[in-house]
Amino acid sequence: MPEGTQEFAYHLDKQFFVTMESADIRDADLDVKLTVVYKHDLYSLAFHITGTVTLLCDRCLDDLILPIDTTYDIAVKYGEDYDETDELLIIPESDNTLNVSYMIYDTVSLAIPLKHVHPMGKCNRAMSALLRKHRAVKDDEDAALAEILIDEMETMDAERGDDQPSDTGAVDTRWDGLKKLSGEDTDAE
Repeated sequence: MPEGTQEFAYHLDKQFFVTMESADIRDADLDVKLTVVYKHDLYSLAFHITGTVTLLCDRCLDDLILPIDTTYDIAVKYGEDYDETDELLIIPESDNTLNVSYMIYDTVSLAIPLKHVHPMGKCNRAMSALLRKHRAVKDDEDAALAEILIDEMETMDAERGDDQPSDTGAVDTRWDGLKKLSGEDTDAE
């Protein structure tokens, strides 16, 4: 590759994730823009990935379409042997190609939250009703407590306006009692 900047564009669909043996991603419509800057034996790779992936909702098992907009930057250079850190990938001098599919796959996978759920009120109502009906509880007191906790969590999510963690950094004071029992200092937070 000559020195300077090169740009590459890729479109990813379901087949890419089937090939990568991803069980979670059921479908995809992603555009990848890769900018490679080659200067003085160092390749700087900048990935920008946008689009959507389709997953199963953990709560109702319906399709969940999740928007993706993420970036990943890494430098690549030749060396004697393969070595990798967060910012630098060293590949053997005998390699003349670099397969970036794993970098793209990892970047998309890390952009997906651990909890795959629709925003409150968007889940399949019939499945949500079945889940509540068949939830395993030991007695009526446990069932009442479980309902209160679920309703409280849903209210907190609804107040935030989405199903993502709050960015305020506020600590829920209801945990202070538990922290005291475990010996954690609550004032340090």
